[in-house]
Amino acid sequence: FDVGPFLKMNQMGLPRQMAVELFKPFIYNRLIELGTENGGANNLRSARRLVERHEDVVQDVLEEVVKEHPVLLNRAPTLHRLGIQAFEPVLVSGKAM
Repeated sequence: FDVGPFLKMNQMGLPRQMAVELFKPFIYNRLIELGTENGGANNLRSARRLVERHEDVVQDVLEEVVKEHPVLLNRAPTLHRLGIQAFEPVLVSGKAM
């Protein structure tokens, strides 16, 4: 999926690296819920290890987690409430939102 004109008005391109950092607690939780028999983790230490090693299961979990959580974007200076808006994140490659 590429950024730009392919995104809907309620979507924003979120780089995968940035998404992993933003959603780490949710990723850890989901990896522990999966358990070791499904490629996940049995404790927080092993979940952290999976994320640090960039295992494939982490990308799958990230896809799941991103669908469940909107992202708030702020355009400074925020002078009124429309300065902060919620978007549906779409994972993209690269480093730019």
